[in-house]
Amino acid sequence: MNLRRDVFQAIADPTRRAILMLVASQAMTAGAIAANFDTARPTVSKHLQILTACELLTPQQNGREIYYHFNPDKMKEVAEFIEPFQRMWEERFDKLESIMKNYKDKNGAI
Repeated sequence: MNLRRDVFQAIADPTRRAILMLVASQAMTAGAIAANFDTARPTVSKHLQILTACELLTPQQNGREIYYHFNPDKMKEVAEFIEPFQRMWEERFDKLESIMKNYKDKNGAI
């Protein structure tokens, strides 16, 4: 098994995104996370392994329990990578909106 995971591969899965949303507000144990899903606990554990390998979650031992913490620094890296693409698409949509407005002004209601 390849433990070196791609962060984008990790967040592509809807269950892992849901786990990140849960843990973003508060640290949780694997059992508490699994209680939110209709899948077997080993399946959730596999998702937690992947998210931990990508450093999106950080495990912290607290007594006998392991709490998973959201890693905002890693998510910030993802956001910084995506930001130029987001800006590009916003510019394209702004141009399209301007073209459509000009067309509407010249030709009346569409």
